[in-house]
Amino acid sequence: MDTSDLYRDVTDFARSTPGWVQSVAELWTEAGIVLFGLLFVALWWRARPLDHRAQALAVLAPLATAAAYVVSELLKSVVQEERPCRAVAGAGSPLISCPPYGDWSFPSNHSAIAGAAAIALAVVVPRLALLTVPMALLMAFSRVFVGVHYPHDVAMGLLFGGSAAALLMAVAAVPMTRVVASVRSSGRPAAVWITGAGPAGRP
Repeated sequence: MDTSDLYRDVTDFARSTPGWVQSVAELWTEAGIVLFGLLFVALWWRARPLDHRAQALAVLAPLATAAAYVVSELLKSVVQEERPCRAVAGAGSPLISCPPYGDWSFPSNHSAIAGAAAIALAVVVPRLALLTVPMALLMAFSRVFVGVHYPHDVAMGLLFGGSAAALLMAVAAVPMTRVVASVRSSGRPAAVWITGAGPAGRP
């Protein structure tokens, strides 16, 4: 798959945008991961007084995202695609530093994380998809915009991450629900603090 021409089009457009737009893109390409992390924490805390399954899904969401990242990183090491900021002839300089040789391009780890987080969070609270899916799409686009990934890198990263998270959430939901139920029934203060006491623990 060769998306070099589209890469040039996007990066040429990026360099024609106002400085503040470029700055926002440079910030978002990394800050998006932080925001997804804050959403994971918020949903875990929200699920503490809810039923076992709700808490299990809230705990699984970041774990599924982390697993998608690990597999994405392994795939990178197998494919070993060079970054477009070094490989595409005639392309201008990226907006951020081109990653060093050996930090391969396909698939985009940022996009895999964004896709996985978007789907995992939406499994926990379906209406969150209205927020998390646009976040993931913007984060993936920003990786091309700043010049460090091909379009196919981010497209496949999103697809892979989202699919992996959906599969992991589906497969692990029942066993994790049992784990949460066991932890809550143990009565150990530290363990119960992590999962919350559930509906029975409400005053």
